[in-house]
Amino acid sequence: MNEETKKDLQGDIDTEEAIQNTSEEETASEKEEMEKTAEPIAGEKDSKEEKKAAKRKLKADKKQDALKEKIDELEDRVKRQMAEFDNFRKRSEKEKTAMFETGAKSVIEKILPVVDNFERGLATVPEEEKNLPFVEGMEMIYKQLITELEKIEVKPIPAIGQEFNPDFHNAVMQVESDEYESGVIAQELQKGYTYRDSVVRHSMVAVVS
Repeated sequence: MNEETKKDLQGDIDTEEAIQNTSEEETASEKEEMEKTAEPIAGEKDSKEEKKAAKRKLKADKKQDALKEKIDELEDRVKRQMAEFDNFRKRSEKEKTAMFETGAKSVIEKILPVVDNFERGLATVPEEEKNLPFVEGMEMIYKQLITELEKIEVKPIPAIGQEFNPDFHNAVMQVESDEYESGVIAQELQKGYTYRDSVVRHSMVAVVS
């Protein structure tokens, strides 16, 4: 192989290497350019996803707030209704008790004259006749009647020796007395009674002047 042929071959090799290097450089440049172009696209895609996620979260938060507000409103309504029901129950019980006591007092007022008649009748029995079966039977009925009245909290109002109290006593006369001071009850003309601390009938009394 002569010198000229060698030079031609070497030139061809150099040309191919130059072409190959140029091709590799272009490929690397294109790849780098594609990567640079892809980065903004990926970033833009991430930004859109973040915005969508933020919108979904905002919507969920609004829905949760609305739900909480509705729950609070329902709880408040339930509390109000429970309070109203409790007040209604207490008011009904109070009215029921008042009606019962009014009815009971009305019945007691009708029974008291019977008690008065028993006491007057037994007070007129002579001492020698108190052991008679009839008198003993009447006294037993009277005691039973008083016991039943006490069971339902009907009690006589203390009078003789007590200071006059217009809430419990009805003064129908004034008397002189060496035993009691002025303003003190000396005589009881008719017994008074209370029912559960409420006056059914005032005592008719004579007060020391």
